[in-house]
Amino acid sequence: MKRRTFLVSLAASVAGSAPAEDFAGAWRADGASTAPTGKTSGWGGAQGASVYFTREISSNALLKIYAALGIKLPGSVGVKVSTGEPGGHHFINPQMAKALVASLDANIVECNTAYGGRRGTLSEHIRAALEHGWADIAAVDIMDGLHTLNLPVPEGSIRLKHDIVGSHFRNYDSFLVLSHFKGHAMGGFGGALKNLSIGFASRNGKMLIHTGGKTDLTWRGGKQLEFLEAMAEAAGAVHQARPNAMAYINVANNLSVSCDCDSHPAPPTMNDIGIFASLDPVAVDQACVDAIYAAPDGKDLIARMESRQGIHILEHAAALNLGSRAYRLIEI
Repeated sequence: MKRRTFLVSLAASVAGSAPAEDFAGAWRADGASTAPTGKTSGWGGAQGASVYFTREISSNALLKIYAALGIKLPGSVGVKVSTGEPGGHHFINPQMAKALVASLDANIVECNTAYGGRRGTLSEHIRAALEHGWADIAAVDIMDGLHTLNLPVPEGSIRLKHDIVGSHFRNYDSFLVLSHFKGHAMGGFGGALKNLSIGFASRNGKMLIHTGGKTDLTWRGGKQLEFLEAMAEAAGAVHQARPNAMAYINVANNLSVSCDCDSHPAPPTMNDIGIFASLDPVAVDQACVDAIYAAPDGKDLIARMESRQGIHILEHAAALNLGSRAYRLIEI
């Protein structure tokens, strides 16, 4: 397919989520690129981080979009996924990821959860990974199964003094963060930034993030904006720990308002969109958010994102220089 380039720019200073009509012109389901209706400030074809996109959702599409990134992840590679809470069924299909994981000679990496469920301990989590088919495609490493590791947070962080990840983090030279983009009961949406933060965090690290840095003994009691800011800071800690050795792929399918951590997720009420990839975790999530706003059937997920002030994780991550909300969308 001939590669088509759409220039998309969001000013990093824009507060809150932009209105749906601002996205509709630049992002249309039929692939056309037109001038956006309504306010046009912040678009104008400005350059930004490269985000690659394909409408195809398949094993081959994952290989193609990773190749488009033009990066060779060095050394020992971990592919960070959500193994999916048992009972749920919207997580990325391991068989779809198999060829890409094999091409990287990578392990599947995950960390234990902080809430009641069947992935809160090493033994339970390994059993869930086996049931869901992840061990059929690669070795599975629950990185916080035995010990944890503290990482420094980015300069300018206001919620966290450090981030807590699994001790096996140090065993990997690079990571592919392979995320299922969807809604989330607390964050509004989950994509690369959530996978970088909550996903890489150990069980007690997840508690620290959920409470906005107040405690690592419970995940309850945090304030919403503090939680989102802590997520952005934890994401920055992981991203900066492996400079030039991280890549991000978001699969926007099974677009439920619920996360893969939910054992009884709500059924999707909108169509699949495609696969996005970037070396910039902020840009790839922003592109997915924009695509939801542009979709004719995205109202339920939009309502979930807005009710949780989900866009604030992008605002805070950009303020920490974790990435750019301005991006150049390249369809392959």
